[in-house]
Amino acid sequence: MISARLDEDTVVRLVGDAVTAPSMHNAQPWKFVFREGGSVIELHGDADRAMSRTDADHRALHIGCGAALFNLRVSAARHGLHARVSLLPDGLQPFLLAAVAMHEPGDEDRELFALHAALRRRHTSRFPFSDEPVPDELMDGLKGAARLEGCRLSVPGNWHTATLLELVRDAEYREHTDPLARAQTAAWVPSAGSRRDGIPASAFGPRSHAGHSPVRDFGRDHPVVDRGWAVFEERPRFALLGTSTDTPTDWLRAGQALERILLQATTDGLATSMTSQPLEWPQLRWTARDPLEVMSRVQMILRLGYGPQGPATPRRPLTDVLETCA
Repeated sequence: MISARLDEDTVVRLVGDAVTAPSMHNAQPWKFVFREGGSVIELHGDADRAMSRTDADHRALHIGCGAALFNLRVSAARHGLHARVSLLPDGLQPFLLAAVAMHEPGDEDRELFALHAALRRRHTSRFPFSDEPVPDELMDGLKGAARLEGCRLSVPGNWHTATLLELVRDAEYREHTDPLARAQTAAWVPSAGSRRDGIPASAFGPRSHAGHSPVRDFGRDHPVVDRGWAVFEERPRFALLGTSTDTPTDWLRAGQALERILLQATTDGLATSMTSQPLEWPQLRWTARDPLEVMSRVQMILRLGYGPQGPATPRRPLTDVLETCA
């Protein structure tokens, strides 16, 4: 396989695509390092942007960085390159999450190329979805997307969906009564134009008439004039993304699977959001799994359906997330 030497303009385009990925509270906890004249882009996690209270083990940080890594692979395919990924390449540097060597493309990159058009159309939607069912063939395609990244996507039945909704409510109560968790979430809700990360008011979505909704209410402590009210679906179309074990490598794979699913869903015309609240509390995360499923570790709860696409959220300047060195 022939290495492809990268110029700085190409690296900027690649990383510019990578950072459109989702992350917990839109914290964007990643940094990319490129050495001039080389063919490798390093992906580092930024522990300073982690959620110390609800992501103490940095699982969500790894998942967000894994999503950015998948976007980098998609962008590479779009630019006629093949991204060869080495996960956690240096045991002495736990926050060096991946080394991505660029080579000439192969046949396996065609499917990645096809997802590029969805990179900037994929946004989290905190709006109600319709009751229109998601066709089985689309769900089968999303399950296949998870398998391509070494993960599993399962669709919970009625009893399991009801359990997940109860876990969401339990997690909301825990956060509301935990001053540290509540302050941590509030820190990622910026005032208008104050920062290039976090969840702006434009992305809150409406309040739920029922008092609870399947999405996190970032506006609970941040009143917004004319935000509006709406009725959310009674039985959301959830899907559980999981792995058989629970290591940092699994989290990175889950992040790549998550983004592959989200991009495929966007391509298929679906709206998406993520319901991670129950997974942020160890006491609740284990309960989120289906005991009859072989998947033992739930890494993300996705909500899928037909409804408004969410608005774009701000991105950090590339000068903050890309380091080029000699």
